[in-house]
Amino acid sequence: MKKKFVEVEIHHDEQMLGKARFHVVKSDVSDDRSWLEEMPLCEQLKKHHIAHVGIMHAVAPFRITRTDQSGTYMMACISGSGLVMVDGKWEELIAGQACLLPPFVKNTFRCIAKKEWQFCWVRYLESRERTPIISANTPVLGIYDHGPIYRAIQGLKAECVGENSPILQEQWVDLIHHYVIRFAQPYHSDPRLVALWREVEKNLAFSWTLSVFAQFSHVSEEQLRRLCQKNLGRSPMQHLTFLRMQKARSLLTTSDEKIETIAHLVGYESAFAFSNTFTKWVGWRPSEHRR
Repeated sequence: MKKKFVEVEIHHDEQMLGKARFHVVKSDVSDDRSWLEEMPLCEQLKKHHIAHVGIMHAVAPFRITRTDQSGTYMMACISGSGLVMVDGKWEELIAGQACLLPPFVKNTFRCIAKKEWQFCWVRYLESRERTPIISANTPVLGIYDHGPIYRAIQGLKAECVGENSPILQEQWVDLIHHYVIRFAQPYHSDPRLVALWREVEKNLAFSWTLSVFAQFSHVSEEQLRRLCQKNLGRSPMQHLTFLRMQKARSLLTTSDEKIETIAHLVGYESAFAFSNTFTKWVGWRPSEHRR
């Protein structure tokens, strides 16, 4: 399999710095960035709104920054580890874990000095009006067996550069998408959490507290913290902030409501506090995001 190295690539809102070996399958020839230009094409990826999939082996100072990621992005660590910006802070992604990053936020990840990092990814292409695959019960970071999705991406690439059968390509693509969904919409989510976050989503303006969360779920505050960390990769209050920022992002995009009004609708009395939190989590100020 031919290896390709990237030194520096800058294209619109995306920056790629450092050295990496990677294999990619893309959905569209219109993506003319130099690092994707010679990669095999699979139009079947469009069925699930996937822009491209790939496998990467990188070392420091490799770093990618996207200021306005145009779709949900999943990474599954195969070996080594790297740092991913999650909810406004750096988190280490290690072998046996995956993370799922929402669309239309700042997306940054990088290698750790003296550590190699191999991961596979699936990048979706979504409109701001379309409901993303991320839900209230989607973990941001969690345990994940990379084996199936890694082999499915390998299989898709082999088919694209080999016999190139559309029928078999579609089967590989379906597998890849469903392995993402398995992580994004876990079938065995704790029913107490499912009920809790469903209720929270209905009324984000309410003054939710950890104590109220625990009472609603009929568990102790400490047990709820453990459940959320295990199932979502966040604390209960962090997940509340995530849901509020997702709703605010949607309102900024699809409505003409004033920023102060949106702040109140998602539970912030102060537009200033809302703006600071939004900037930290999304990577843009609310006014910039709206533009």
